[in-house]
Amino acid sequence: MPVIRTYASTPIPPEARESLKATWGKAIEAVPGKSEQWLMCIFEGDVPMYHAGTDDEPAAFVTVDVFARSEVDPAAWQQMTPQICDALHDELGIDPARIYVRYAAGPDFGWNGMNF
Repeated sequence: MPVIRTYASTPIPPEARESLKATWGKAIEAVPGKSEQWLMCIFEGDVPMYHAGTDDEPAAFVTVDVFARSEVDPAAWQQMTPQICDALHDELGIDPARIYVRYAAGPDFGWNGMNF
């Protein structure tokens, strides 16, 4: 059950959203046992966002949450970060220095009326 939420201070046009969704689908494979088959992607554009005290340049915040009963190897996250930053730069023109990515893994996920 991976979920990737993308918040950007810029608009996220439909074509950029489709491209980012495809990139997130490939990037999530860095986490053992995860694939696009179960991936949920959430996009919010035009979010008021300050980075380093200013809102004069675009910024983004991405969260990656996965269902896991044990720790995820940090190498998986390290593999994903450049993919996420490069895609946001290519699609939305956001400087990677103004992108934060937060990762979390935990056993508390529900789906289809039940919890795992």
